[in-house]
Amino acid sequence: MAKFIADIDVMPLKALLDPQGKAVTGSMKNLGLPEIQNVRIGKHITLEIEASNKEAAQLKVNEACKKLLCNQIMEGYEFKLTETK
Repeated sequence: MAKFIADIDVMPLKALLDPQGKAVTGSMKNLGLPEIQNVRIGKHITLEIEASNKEAAQLKVNEACKKLLCNQIMEGYEFKLTETK
């Protein structure tokens, strides 16, 4: 069995309004940073997984994202797997 670290980014779908990101974008102007626009707020998740190989680990991470970590109606996700020593 190999051990992997998954770095997962979950973000609101681009077609949907991101109220938290919109509020932060407005605050940037108040802070004198009007160049910063279209802020989107998401979440970053890391987890460790044991699997027989990288492909098996990818399948398990996808399953975790679809079943628990990501609301696919409103969010999308991407992840990167790194094998640990």
